[in-house]
Amino acid sequence: MTAVGDDGFLEFDRVQKSYDQQTLVVREFNLSVTRGEFVTLLGPSGSGKSTVLMMLAGFESLTSGDIRLQGRSIARMAPYKRDIGMVFQNYALFPHMTIAENLAYPLKIRKRPTAEIRSKVQEYLDLVELGAFGNRTPAQLSGGQRQRVALARALIFAPRLVLMDEPLGALDKKLREQMQLEITRLHKQLGFTVIYVTHDQTEALTMSNRIAVFNAGVVQQCDAPDVLYETPSNGFVADFIGENNFLPGELVGLTDDVAEVRISSGDVIRTRRADADRLGMRCQVSVRPEKLFLMPSDHAFDTKFTARFTNKLYVGDFIRYFFALPDGTELVVKVLNDLAAPDYSEGQEVTLVAATKDCSAFAPHRPVPE
Repeated sequence: MTAVGDDGFLEFDRVQKSYDQQTLVVREFNLSVTRGEFVTLLGPSGSGKSTVLMMLAGFESLTSGDIRLQGRSIARMAPYKRDIGMVFQNYALFPHMTIAENLAYPLKIRKRPTAEIRSKVQEYLDLVELGAFGNRTPAQLSGGQRQRVALARALIFAPRLVLMDEPLGALDKKLREQMQLEITRLHKQLGFTVIYVTHDQTEALTMSNRIAVFNAGVVQQCDAPDVLYETPSNGFVADFIGENNFLPGELVGLTDDVAEVRISSGDVIRTRRADADRLGMRCQVSVRPEKLFLMPSDHAFDTKFTARFTNKLYVGDFIRYFFALPDGTELVVKVLNDLAAPDYSEGQEVTLVAATKDCSAFAPHRPVPE
């Protein structure tokens, strides 16, 4: 099992990066990673996550700040001295070498004994379930097999840290899911520390111990996957992680833990207090489609509102019900496909219910209707 400990194994200290000395593509990045953690940098294209990875690898310089690995600054250390393994989207295997030769390469340049190299190569071929493929070339393997070879090559010299930059981006959906399980298995088995970059939220949620969500060079939130999903700190995180409904309204009540928001139907929704913090301000209530329910006859929910039914969509294991508020805001409710799934006529007014803890009041991160 992965042992997570040794606080401060890897530290980013106020790291910033600018390419033109004017615009910061990474701003005040601080992160402490413990030994054995799987930390994912997640965000849209251009958000700064890959730049952070390249600075950690030594392929980009820091504009300011510091990066420390096991207490020692590596900010000005040559890449080959950092003892870091890397896995890329395009595999980066040597096409003229066999699979065994590709795996042997990191050990040869470190001048390991021949017998050790031979033993390690076979050990890691077996580890990634390619034990009989050592004499093949990369061109003779499938995409998933080549990515497993790239992963084995990054691990074979027992690096202190493994960096993965969109490693599954070139694979189809089925292969991506298989490789997610493979990487997770190896991480648990070997206990190496991972910094993983992706824009795929599902990938991040299923593989990571913690996720740092980037936007415009700034980390919006860094937390465990369930914390990010259940209690996002702002509207961007709520919008980027998973599917969400956003209901515009006015903040009309505040306590230490609860915010009350009046929406266009006139209903007041009780929500978890997030970053909406000023009475009278325009804000947005977020609630996920699976946390919103069609009102049962006997319910224990503490917030409810009405909306007009517009359509429904059969998606196999569940049904998506679509509704609209008076201001035109559209929202969706996900309901399991069973005999109790109701039918509505278009325009019918329906009461929807949710738990206060599953709703959040956010300052606007997208235009709010007046």
